[in-house]
Amino acid sequence: MTQKAMEIEIKNTDNKAKGNMALSETIFNSTVSESVVHSAVRSFLANQRQGTHATKTRGLVSGGGKKPWKQKHTGRARHGSTRSPLWRGGGTVFGPQPRDYTIKLPRNVKRAALYKALTMKLSDGEITVVDKLNFDAPKTKDMIKILGNLGVAGKSVLMVLQDKDDNVILSSRNIPAVDVIRVADLCAYHIAAYDNLVFTQDALNTLQEKEAASR
Repeated sequence: MTQKAMEIEIKNTDNKAKGNMALSETIFNSTVSESVVHSAVRSFLANQRQGTHATKTRGLVSGGGKKPWKQKHTGRARHGSTRSPLWRGGGTVFGPQPRDYTIKLPRNVKRAALYKALTMKLSDGEITVVDKLNFDAPKTKDMIKILGNLGVAGKSVLMVLQDKDDNVILSSRNIPAVDVIRVADLCAYHIAAYDNLVFTQDALNTLQEKEAASR
């Protein structure tokens, strides 16, 4: 008996069925370990850090060249500089210094993490595919209505488009926890960060075509 191909229902913005779409087993039925997703998310977050933090050691703090008092016969401790870490206004011991937080992952690991994250989202029923998202002009009210129709209003939602669409971006910009991304920029972190994904049909086609071409 042949196994039934994986499919997902395509809806319009009124939540009416427009047909089904075949899904790639490689992308949406990945058996990769979930730890790969964790590694990809950790790498993404680490790579956002600038690492420009810095504190001054005693050698970098200005002043302090004069010995505060003579070495002996004052009844006080022996000090050579007021810029010692023991003093107020002195240097910092073991403070943060500029560094590179980058965690590099091989391209195939990033791709495996993306596919595993999408597999988990699909299994949880948190992926929606719409035939298209067309806005003649930016309209937040219309976007709120669409999200309500699709049953994702009030949740964190990532809308995945094939290409940048300023009208869609501006329509969703003022809605809390709703964001828009191109499918080419999608990674495991974005999938893990949102409750629901809303793909346009073109965006999902592009993702699957790219996967097929990489075989």
